[in-house]
Amino acid sequence: MRRVTLGTNGPEVGVQGLGCMGMNEFYGEIRGTATRAESLAVMSRALELGVTLFDTADAYGWGANEELLGSFLKLGHRDQVVTATKFGLVPTAGTPGRRKIRGDAAYVRQACEASLRRLGVETIDLYYMHRRDMHIPIEETVGAMAELVAAGKIRHLGMSEATAAELRAATAVHPIAVLQSEWSVFSRDIEDGPVQAARELGVALVPYSPLGRGLLTGGFRSTDDLPAGDLRRSHPRFMGHNASINVALLAPVRSLARAHAATPAQIALAWVQHRADSWGLTVVPVPGSQEVRQVEENAAAAELKLNAEELAVLEPLAARVAGDRYADMSHTSARRT
Repeated sequence: MRRVTLGTNGPEVGVQGLGCMGMNEFYGEIRGTATRAESLAVMSRALELGVTLFDTADAYGWGANEELLGSFLKLGHRDQVVTATKFGLVPTAGTPGRRKIRGDAAYVRQACEASLRRLGVETIDLYYMHRRDMHIPIEETVGAMAELVAAGKIRHLGMSEATAAELRAATAVHPIAVLQSEWSVFSRDIEDGPVQAARELGVALVPYSPLGRGLLTGGFRSTDDLPAGDLRRSHPRFMGHNASINVALLAPVRSLARAHAATPAQIALAWVQHRADSWGLTVVPVPGSQEVRQVEENAAAAELKLNAEELAVLEPLAARVAGDRYADMSHTSARRT
């Protein structure tokens, strides 16, 4: 797999990464999350294919996902994997499923130490502010992250769902290697501000949910397809009439997939790479994979080429998508301009 450098002086990684979140949480309790053996097999196959950026967070399974990745690193893979994790989302006591956001310096240090322990590493390669704490100056949060770099606890800084102004303010404190935000054929709101700022500042893009949380794989037909406990049941794009509209929008994606003897997911991932090229950006999407076949399918998309006419067919889709990305968009860059 082709390799790229994240940011001006960030780590070198394969042009596609691996999202680990779904291995522990959020996508259902019937099929449930992948078993530990399945997850380790996915990680192993990803490495064989040249995927080296492994994305997790302390909020995924409230530490369980970091521990899972840590168990893989202990199998002799530490030097092969660029570990990326996040801080900032904190469970609310007595209210299951509810979270608050913290970005005060004391919490940044506390969260980092806990992540280091769960991952079983001395240094985190890429450490993200998961969401901005609006009650704390961004200079305090990023300043605390910079202190952790100086202490050798982390190597590079990232921000998730940051606005253009927040990205610029953070960069004034310490270089930022990566901006992670949702970006896909169906979700393009970061192109109105954050993408321009990233290009100006030499920041790489790591799109999460490049497959629209499964919408763009072609496997979703209605909310009834989602198991009990699946977080997507509360996402507007997967609910009721919105779901019907969005499934119908896949027709041109399916058509292109047939023309390329590919899958809809591969077309969606290829679009992200082409769109980033048009902006002059380095991009490493992190699609989630719970099965070996999925990581193989996703990795193959890194070599898929779409021509100008094909890209034009996909151009209008995002404007036609029904429903917001989240039920509460207040903590996304799209609503904090």
